[in-house]
Amino acid sequence: MSLDISKLSEIKGLLGACLVDHDTGLVLGTEGGSKFDLETAGAANVEVVRAKLQAIEALKLNDTIEDILITLGKQYHLVRPLDKNPNIFVYVALEKKTANLGLARLQVKAVEETLSL
Repeated sequence: MSLDISKLSEIKGLLGACLVDHDTGLVLGTEGGSKFDLETAGAANVEVVRAKLQAIEALKLNDTIEDILITLGKQYHLVRPLDKNPNIFVYVALEKKTANLGLARLQVKAVEETLSL
């Protein structure tokens, strides 16, 4: 089992990142976040994922979440359930003025592919 998300630190504009168990809200690993409460952010985003899953089910979309992007005035928040285990997701907070969102999404996906759960 590999939960190493340290490569997320290479994302330009990273404020913090964590790996979260969707079922329990437990944060399984963190990266960065010295100015950011990753435990609270991870737990709060469990509700975001649950709400989106409920909407997908209610709408009978027969689909899955690739990622969820929340754009704030100064930040991007990216939530990406793992393909191999959708009960676990990566949460990444980025500084909007320095981050490249497209590149960040690719980097999160690349790190996801290195994880084994």
